[in-house]
Amino acid sequence: MTADRKAVCLLSGGLDSTTVLALARREGFACYALSFDYGQRHRLELEAAARVAAALGTIRHEVLRIDLRSFGGSALTDDIAVPKGRTPVEMAGGIPVTYVPARNTVFLSCALAWAETLEASDIFIGVNAIDYSGYPDCRPEFIEAFERLANLATKAGVEGRMRVTIHTPLIRLTKGDIVRLGHSLGLDFGLTWSCYDPDPAGRPCRACDSCVLRAKGFEEAGLPDPVLARL
Repeated sequence: MTADRKAVCLLSGGLDSTTVLALARREGFACYALSFDYGQRHRLELEAAARVAAALGTIRHEVLRIDLRSFGGSALTDDIAVPKGRTPVEMAGGIPVTYVPARNTVFLSCALAWAETLEASDIFIGVNAIDYSGYPDCRPEFIEAFERLANLATKAGVEGRMRVTIHTPLIRLTKGDIVRLGHSLGLDFGLTWSCYDPDPAGRPCRACDSCVLRAKGFEEAGLPDPVLARL
């Protein structure tokens, strides 16, 4: 695979998207990172995304503004309490209030638009359907459906010039698997951010679903979390 093969990589600044970006780079893709300022509760994940994009040598990093806060309906974009202290088993029992309605559909649609402009047939996203908070837009069925849509909805697809592939290399991995994979790729996880509800000093809460799953991953991998080591 030549280094001029382009890919759009969705980048939140968290463990999963960072690992996926590193994988795409290892596979020889010229990576264009796409992050979103969508009205989330804090800026720390966007700051992490910028650090990661720079450290991993992306060709370009775009931060697209889409104000999903104007719709509300999620603890990540509205004045709704973020759930705390849930176990991974409890997380698997339903869709939590941290689900942002149609977020991955919106994000992938924007990635598709940029990919078509770049003439890039590959899009990478760090969705996971094993250790996750039960979001419906992280499931394989959703990704498969979106890939079909992508190849029906674009000029390049209709003309037969390009077939879009949505890559989800982490979708069947546990959080421990993901941390081990990132470690094997030489990632500095200290650049990343996962917490939904940091304190005023910018420290992770350690109790939201994202913090709990992150801690689970590092524990299973037998590695320290460099973000916590700095506290």
